[in-house]
Amino acid sequence: MNYNVNENGYYGDFGGAYIPEMLYPNVEELRQNYIKVMQEPEFQEEFHELLREYVGRPTPLYFAKRFSEKYGTKVYLKREDLCHTGAHKVNNTIGQILMAKRLGKTRIIAETGAGQHGVATATVCALMGLECIVYMGAVDIKRQAPNVARMKMLGAKVVPAESGSKTLKDATNEAIRDWINNPTDTHYIIGSVVGPHPYPDMVARFQSVISEEVKKQLVEKEGRENPDYVVACVGGGSNAAGIYYHYLDNPNVGIIAVEAAGKGIDSGESAATSALGKEGIIHGSKTLLMQTPDGQITEPYSISAGLDYPGVGPMHAHLFRSGRGEFISITDDAAMQAGLELSKLEGIIPAIETSHALAIFKDRKFKKDDVVVINLSGRGDKDLNTYIEYFNLA
Repeated sequence: MNYNVNENGYYGDFGGAYIPEMLYPNVEELRQNYIKVMQEPEFQEEFHELLREYVGRPTPLYFAKRFSEKYGTKVYLKREDLCHTGAHKVNNTIGQILMAKRLGKTRIIAETGAGQHGVATATVCALMGLECIVYMGAVDIKRQAPNVARMKMLGAKVVPAESGSKTLKDATNEAIRDWINNPTDTHYIIGSVVGPHPYPDMVARFQSVISEEVKKQLVEKEGRENPDYVVACVGGGSNAAGIYYHYLDNPNVGIIAVEAAGKGIDSGESAATSALGKEGIIHGSKTLLMQTPDGQITEPYSISAGLDYPGVGPMHAHLFRSGRGEFISITDDAAMQAGLELSKLEGIIPAIETSHALAIFKDRKFKKDDVVVINLSGRGDKDLNTYIEYFNLA
């Protein structure tokens, strides 16, 4: 079975481009050009130079000694938290801003939940001198105030989404509306492996630098390219797509995807799409989606602003449906405890998104010689207020 996208933009049953006619020219222009542009030697050269000189890649593959001892297996952390801007998001925004410039676009729009993608987009717009508008749910604006301030410092205009749950899904709706109204000069930088084809594939390709580095780094550390498992948290799933990418078709590497169970899978306050989702269409692609019996999208919930998306990228829906990926749901409480534990064991404060991935070790046992690589997708600075309130640290 193939786990990459096919020529029609599908991963198995999932994917495609379900878009209003008004958006067709924008998406089609991208679809016809994205691979051709990405394969140009000048594009590759500029992309990799910026990753090296500006983002700070390659990021280390760090052996978490004390964490490994505690759980009786070999745990490596892929340190995406050390990227410029504090998360993996910038790998994709660098790629997409170069794409936008090649396609002659002068205005950039984006949506953001936790604010990391908004910051990463505002960062590359400042770098390239392009106008930047970021849509963000009004609720997320409140809970991610430091990131909002960063975006404004970087010259971006932050527009609150006041509809629905006032979170990521609603911000995405507003961004799509803007794009329909400004088709010729605007490029929409989607922050995850979601949206109409070619976005899931394009974003996965830009993020695949993560697993590309892991392969080389593991040869140095373990004498082999392949770990036994790669683990990542999944909301939309771009950090996961990045660390899975070069291992998708290798059955010897286990793929573990960790979703946010919120207050419990059956609590009514959750974002565990694989457990709760049914086939549906959201933001231009067919995927697994949390919805009511009559097809209305249900509001997701997670303590982590980056994981409360009601769907999941089509690549991940296919990994789940096909059985290639092992999906685990982690509650708010388990994630918060895991984040605190990593801080105390390794001196690394992770983003709450990443804390979900770290939490699996309590129940999911690994062999002593297993090599488990976790994508440490972001640092915890943006979540300090949530940590402070939860653990009463003030």
